[in-house]
Amino acid sequence: MDITNLLKLNFPEAEISFDGEDCNSKVLIVSRQFDGLSTIQRHKLVLSTLKDFFQSGELHALSLITKSPSEMS
Repeated sequence: MDITNLLKLNFPEAEISFDGEDCNSKVLIVSRQFDGLSTIQRHKLVLSTLKDFFQSGELHALSLITKSPSEMS
């Protein structure tokens, strides 16, 4: 399973855009799951989803932008 599909599985209603390769990867996730969470809490939620990719070395750097839908208006 690739990273984008895993994120879509764990954040099914989210809008997800993934850009870049290797060290320059960036992902934007807009999800209702982020309502009421701090940036750190949001990032921990996403990173816990991707922990196996980091542990295997398949992913070693990622820039996260996490927003709730209301922050995009």
